[in-house]
Amino acid sequence: MHRFVIHGITRTRKRPSTWVPCEYIFGHKDLKTCKNWFERLMACINNEGNRPKNLMVFVHPLCGKGRGVRNWETVAPLFDKAKIKTKVIVTERAGHAYDTLASLSDIELKALDGVVAVGGDGLFNEILNGILSSRYKASYPPNPEGFGYFESNENYEEQIRNGLNCSVRTPDSANTTFPGNSSNCDDHEPLLSTSQPTGLEIPSQNPSKEPCTGDQDHLVSFPNDWFRLGIIPSGSTDAIVLSTTGERDPVTSALLIILGRRMSLDIAQVVRWKSSPTAEVLPTVRYAASFAGYGFYGEVIRESENYRWMGPARYDFSGTMVFLKHRSYEAKVAFLETPNTNSLTASADDVTGAQPLQSRHKKSRKIICRTNCFVCKEASTSGQKSEDEIADSSRKICENPKWVWSEGRFLSVGAAVISCRNERAPDGLVADAHLSDGFLHLLLIRDCPLPLYLWHLTQFTKKGLDPLSFKFVEHHKTTAFTFISSHDESVWNLDGEIFQACEVSVQACRGLVNLFASGPEV
Repeated sequence: MHRFVIHGITRTRKRPSTWVPCEYIFGHKDLKTCKNWFERLMACINNEGNRPKNLMVFVHPLCGKGRGVRNWETVAPLFDKAKIKTKVIVTERAGHAYDTLASLSDIELKALDGVVAVGGDGLFNEILNGILSSRYKASYPPNPEGFGYFESNENYEEQIRNGLNCSVRTPDSANTTFPGNSSNCDDHEPLLSTSQPTGLEIPSQNPSKEPCTGDQDHLVSFPNDWFRLGIIPSGSTDAIVLSTTGERDPVTSALLIILGRRMSLDIAQVVRWKSSPTAEVLPTVRYAASFAGYGFYGEVIRESENYRWMGPARYDFSGTMVFLKHRSYEAKVAFLETPNTNSLTASADDVTGAQPLQSRHKKSRKIICRTNCFVCKEASTSGQKSEDEIADSSRKICENPKWVWSEGRFLSVGAAVISCRNERAPDGLVADAHLSDGFLHLLLIRDCPLPLYLWHLTQFTKKGLDPLSFKFVEHHKTTAFTFISSHDESVWNLDGEIFQACEVSVQACRGLVNLFASGPEV
């Protein structure tokens, strides 16, 4: 009996999001028949154009107490069986992945089908910024006229309208505080620009092997249909993986990559105008895939840097310490009103054209983002039509969008790009946030008594509760917002990375990147 083995996957009804590898053995007495079967099956597999053939893999050796290396050793044989070529790079320092990807020529990048992060959300954020830093060209986020320093800075108003990311500087250590700037880094991979060699050797058809420069016309731009990013979860929270696959399982993520699953993911473009109230106006662009938060969210990450020896438990400890301090921060926030936001009663400000917030809009029925999500599909379809043809009520285009402002003392200001599910918050920060609908979920937590804030935070720990229903919580679905603080008392948290800024503008970039994922199963 002549035999051959087919490697496949299986799933259970109880946990449909978990993929388990399995083997099927076929046999026949006739060798020629076996070879015919084998060749036909291989031809079918090779005709599947979505399957990757060449991948670059970054492995974080210290994330999650060393889980990165162990998880890669577990899933690497699966890539070998699928005959996928992998260029594996074990990160040696902070910013290693960023520098490697930012220095790749477009010819080298086009030789890859994607990049995989074996680590946490911080490593994925570094890879994301390394790829998009010079390859995504778009205008800066919109801002209301006369808002904050824009009142007296006409030059930068013009730069906002015409500026492109290709001219924006990379954050540097002089005005940005980075976690994990030591050999004991966990999930955090800050974006430090260094002169150290990347150690990367990729066959290139470019005989000069010169890296891309700012003056070079980029052959690779984003968004596109072919390049994808993947994550094999090995971090402390892995919110991006849980929100996009429904499981925090390295094998499941590896199989999704191998089979070439693809889905679009919104990205938040964060532009820092000033790092402190006395600093010069200098636009610096960063990208976040899951969350951007100021106040409580930023202080937890900053405080946790003092307790790295505790491992992942440092986040619980730091969160408790920051909570007990119960600090609030004076700030002013303006966001674009969407058609889903009910009209507010107050008249618009004559100077800024923004409306003050005086009433809360009613909550609509929650629609959770799942595999083949119709909300994300309709949002993508509506983006390809003219305004007159758009029939999707969840993604209408406003001809004259209004700016709504909110100011006062806030415990935190945050924007969720995705639901941000994790083991401590099973529904995430915003249960009905979608992966590619082109919206941010702005969360403004106003100053309130400590017991009420504790009640609000505990609502995240159980499924089915509504932590956003409190009177001191504002939840706005928007495409862009601007934040200004007259102090530099706190920092921003971008996907677990510290970002020092007192004036920022943020906008949602719909479907900017593709992931090796298909969304959580029902």
